[in-house]
Amino acid sequence: MTSTSSSQESTRITRIGPRRGKVLSTSNIQDYERDGFIFLEQFIDASWLGRLQDAMQEFVEHSRTLSQSNGLFDLEAGHSAENPRLRRLVSPADLHETFWAFASESAVVDLVEDLIGPDIKFHHSKLNFKAPGGGEEVKWHQDISFWPHTNYTPLTIGVFLDDVDANMGNVGFVPGSHLQDIYDQYDGEDWIGCLAKRDVAKVGADRAVYPVGRAGSVTVHNCRTVHGSAPNRSNRGRPLLLQTYAAADAFTYTDLVAQSPHGDLLIRGQPARWARHDPRPCQVGPSRIRTIFEVQQRET
Repeated sequence: MTSTSSSQESTRITRIGPRRGKVLSTSNIQDYERDGFIFLEQFIDASWLGRLQDAMQEFVEHSRTLSQSNGLFDLEAGHSAENPRLRRLVSPADLHETFWAFASESAVVDLVEDLIGPDIKFHHSKLNFKAPGGGEEVKWHQDISFWPHTNYTPLTIGVFLDDVDANMGNVGFVPGSHLQDIYDQYDGEDWIGCLAKRDVAKVGADRAVYPVGRAGSVTVHNCRTVHGSAPNRSNRGRPLLLQTYAAADAFTYTDLVAQSPHGDLLIRGQPARWARHDPRPCQVGPSRIRTIFEVQQRET
């Protein structure tokens, strides 16, 4: 089950073929290198999926006791004990052993190895909920300026924790945008964490591909890939677990994970003795930790 912006883009949806690496085929890897993203249907097995869903529900239940956002829970307007409306759970891998075990031990690490090599650092995680009947928009942006590195190996894996259909505010990816510029995500002196309208047109956001599929499907996108999502117009939530990894020789310019017990932790392979520097420049966002929702909506 797939959805794209046009029939011509249907070939942009990637499925697992004969293996070249631990889990991906040569064509899967070529698709990622060409497009800056891939989509793998029902990649996560039922056992892991059930554990992740149970862990997520624990935090939803806890959020019923909250009346305002804090350092971990980013609540949407209208949140209440009777009707929990979460935008984000910050750093779930630091908060629950199931999320950390999944991030560090499951087949997603094999997937990362196939794309960036055997020496892997975990960077951070988050869980976006996209509540029904609203579920705030995420404007077109590139991730890397939020947490700039010395090179562009960082990638993010998104795990569908429920079935995702069209009109649920599913994430759209602009094919090939990772090979274009790093766009300015400031408005004058203000960091707004999204592309200006002129750059949205330049990058070709109208060509974006919006994968849909069953729970357990995953998206993988490069840190330079332009992506975004509309509000959730359906009557179901669209929880998406996001985990970011980098090659061991990619080092951060901003210390956004200093307080995280797992931030920048080597989870596979050998530590790097040399930093690898991509010659292409990278914009640096502010070091203050704020969610993308707060930044893009210019919340104080």
